[in-house]
Amino acid sequence: MYLKNAFGAAATLSLLMTSSAFAETITIATVNNGDMIRMQGLTDDFTAKTGHEVEWVTLEENVLRQRVTTDITTKGGQFDIMTIGMYETPIWGKNGWLVPLNDLPAEYDVDDILPAMRGGLSYDDTLFAAPFYGESSMIMYRTDLMEKAGLEMPEAPTWAFVANAARAMTDKDNEIYGICLRGKAGWGENMAFLTATSNAFGARWFDENWTAQFDSKEWATTLNFYIDLLNDAGPPGASNNGFNENLSLFQQGKCGMWIDATVAASFVTNPDDSSVADKVDFALAPDTGLDRRSNWLWAWALAIPAGTQKEGAAKEFIQWATSKDYIELVAENEGWANVPPGARSSLYENPNYKAVPFSEMTLKSILSADPLNPTVDAVPYVGVQFVAIPEFAGIASQVGQEFSAALAGQQTAEEALAKAQALTTEEMEAAGY
Repeated sequence: MYLKNAFGAAATLSLLMTSSAFAETITIATVNNGDMIRMQGLTDDFTAKTGHEVEWVTLEENVLRQRVTTDITTKGGQFDIMTIGMYETPIWGKNGWLVPLNDLPAEYDVDDILPAMRGGLSYDDTLFAAPFYGESSMIMYRTDLMEKAGLEMPEAPTWAFVANAARAMTDKDNEIYGICLRGKAGWGENMAFLTATSNAFGARWFDENWTAQFDSKEWATTLNFYIDLLNDAGPPGASNNGFNENLSLFQQGKCGMWIDATVAASFVTNPDDSSVADKVDFALAPDTGLDRRSNWLWAWALAIPAGTQKEGAAKEFIQWATSKDYIELVAENEGWANVPPGARSSLYENPNYKAVPFSEMTLKSILSADPLNPTVDAVPYVGVQFVAIPEFAGIASQVGQEFSAALAGQQTAEEALAKAQALTTEEMEAAGY
C-alpha cells in the first residue's frame, strides 16, 4: 500500500518548518542505535530552526518496544513521537492510534521515500510513520580472515558456504569466532533473525489455514543448523547477544562474519570505532537454493501518537529528522558513510553516496526482500521477519525465549520447537484464528 502524491523538488529545511507561535518541548522515545544517538547530537540544529526543545527517552530495543506499545495501547501520553517500525505502523494506523502524515509539505517530497519503505509504513494508502532509516540484512565479513581460510566470499552465498567459512575462520584460542548472530530473546531480536533465516530453509510460521508450523522438518532444520553453527563457530554467551552486543564484538575484531542489519555497515567501517574498519566487505544474506534469502526488511521510523497535545511541533521534528536536508547535515558533520541509509531514493542517486563501499549492497538487499511473498510455500500473512498480525509480538517474544534457552543449552532444539508449537497454537486459538 503506497501513498500516492506528486510532490515537487526539495527546498531548504527552513522552508519545511512552519513558524510556531509558541515554542514547545516534545518528548521522543527512541532506540539506542548509533544513528539515533547521532540524531540526538544534532538536535540543536532543529531547536535553532524552530525554537522547539527535545527531551529524549533512549531505550534498549526490547525495552523500547514494550514501553511504546504499553503507552499507545493505554493512551498513556508519555511521548509526542515514538520510534516504531514496519510491524507496528500499519496495525496502529488501522486502529486510529497514530496521527496520519498525509499533510506533509510538497518540499518534503514524500515520493522520494523508497516504495518498499512507504508501503511498509502505510495503511490504506496513508503514511503513518516517516522512515528515519531503512534496512535489510546482509553479511559483513573480515576479508583478511576469509583469505587466511583460503576462501573467497561470493556476492550471493549459500548457508552451506557460510557455515563452512565460519568454522574455518574460528580460532577460539585467540578469541576469534567465525560468525556472530543474534541470540538474545525478543521478537525483534533473535526472532527477527531466525524468522528471516527460516524463510531460506523453506519454513514458515503458519500454513494457509493459520496452523502453526514449528513441528515441521523445515523448522527443525533451521533451528538445529543455527544452534550447531553458533556452538561450533560463535562467541561464548551468544544467547545474550543482540544487535549492539554483536556490533561491539565485530568492531573489536572478534567476529569473522556477522549477518545483521545493513545499517551496521557504517559502524563496522568507521576507523574511529572499529579495529577492523579497513578489512570489511559485504555480501547478500545467504540462501539454501530455494529462491529465498535470509534478509529482512525494516525501517526505524518516527510516528506521532494520536492524542498528543503537541502535534504541530512533532510534525516539524519529523520533517526535520527524515528530510533530504538532514542527510546533508549528517554528511557535513560525519561524512557520507554515516548518513541514515535506506529511506530515500535520491540518496542512492547521489554520487557522493554511490562512492560509499556498502551503498550498493545495502540497496540490493533492500530491493530483494519481498514482504508480500516471504516464504517458499504460500502463507496467509505479510512480513519477512515478522507476521503482520497484532498477536505476533507477544507470541514471538515467548518463542524467542524458548529458542534462546535452546541456544544456551538449557533445552534441546526439539524441546524448544515443541513448546513453540504448543504456545503458538494456544495463543492463536484464543485469538480466534
